[in-house]
Amino acid sequence: MAEKSKKKPQDSWSQMSTSDIKASEKFNAGYIDFLNRVKTEREAVAYISEAAGSQGFKELDQVKNFQPGDKLMIKFKSKAAALVVIGQEPLDKGVNMVVSHIDSPRLDLKPHPAYEADGMAMFKTHYYGGIKKYQWLAIPLALHGVVAKKDGRIIDICIGEKESDPVFTIADLLPHLAKDQMEKKMAEAVSGESLNALLGSRPLNAKDDEAIKARLMNILEEQYDIEEDDFTSAELQFVPAFAAREVGLDRSMIAAYGQDDRVSAYASLRAILELEKPKRTALCLFVDKEEIGSSGNTGLQSLLIENVFAQLMHMAGRNDYFSLRQALANSAAISADVNAAVDPNYPEVFEKMNCSFLSRGVVLTKYTGSRGKYDSNDANPEFMARIRKIFDDAGVVWQVGELGKVDIGGGGTVAQYIARYGMEVVDCGVALLGMHSPFEVASKADTYMSYKGYLAFLQNFI
Repeated sequence: MAEKSKKKPQDSWSQMSTSDIKASEKFNAGYIDFLNRVKTEREAVAYISEAAGSQGFKELDQVKNFQPGDKLMIKFKSKAAALVVIGQEPLDKGVNMVVSHIDSPRLDLKPHPAYEADGMAMFKTHYYGGIKKYQWLAIPLALHGVVAKKDGRIIDICIGEKESDPVFTIADLLPHLAKDQMEKKMAEAVSGESLNALLGSRPLNAKDDEAIKARLMNILEEQYDIEEDDFTSAELQFVPAFAAREVGLDRSMIAAYGQDDRVSAYASLRAILELEKPKRTALCLFVDKEEIGSSGNTGLQSLLIENVFAQLMHMAGRNDYFSLRQALANSAAISADVNAAVDPNYPEVFEKMNCSFLSRGVVLTKYTGSRGKYDSNDANPEFMARIRKIFDDAGVVWQVGELGKVDIGGGGTVAQYIARYGMEVVDCGVALLGMHSPFEVASKADTYMSYKGYLAFLQNFI
């Protein structure tokens, strides 16, 4: 018998109904608004809290007990959050969980950032996460974050997003003088210590030392009530100042900063907001610090997941340790994170039979890791089969993917920190072009399919 030819992969658009395409456009309009409003993890938690509150979610400390269908919200230090819809089955039977991260690569201000040199005031930065440093030169930057005062007040900062706002930038070296720079490796051409942003150039008093810096400190104190010592207790970030935009003559793509991983955060948020009395309890977790290894007390190397489960079990009257471990082990999770789309400009780093493509659906990534699956979760085939069935039954267009050729590189997600509890986990998210750049590109069809996939999983996995 002749071998059947392999079916050509179809793009998401050709498999979407007219109603799906209309729903996708509406979904992506909301997503673009989200991207423009949310550029830090604190802003993400504030957005999630507002959206959930409008849909009847109540903060856990305001609730004494719960019933099936109740909607709960938990926030952690303003930088991580959980949304829960209580199911009809007992918690120790497990929950269906979608976990995304809401931090993105950026430039953080150092604790002592301000200085003056050569007629300019500057801010020193320390880059956060995996970036190509040269991509952060010669682009408009906005300053987001908070300053915590000694008297307990928190001052919110957002400078550079309004049309009337000033922006910041890191100047690049002119090509006329960059011969030595351009002969270096790209990783060495720009040093971390040279990522210093322009703050100002007008002196307060020409006779004073550091008169330009002094003027800028005056502005910060007069307009924002920030003194120089306050930077010690600040969390301020430079992020790209440009807005999310539709890409292409057909407007089929979205380009924006921070789509890794806010595309998954938004899709899972929209999914859980629609749930009503699922059979199993549904949980969406939005976490911090993934881009630097999930460290700290708002990242998943902490006991954050265990603490969420413990709170819920306590409210359900199940305070024994065994029931908690049972609830964790019986749960199932999607680690909602992005993958790399095959880029036709760089075909040499992709193994096309197993890598993901733009506009071919949400990506199921069985394992991540690097060079031999190190630091990876590797999803069990039985679990993969159940996810395939749920997606197919719900009309979710999906594909499989790896993060490039085996010996080229790789990457990790939060999946390994979820799997340690014994629950089943698989990575699932959209494919991006330009991941970790200031202007990542996603397909509108794929973002919508990720939402459909997360919703189907939360509703149907048993």
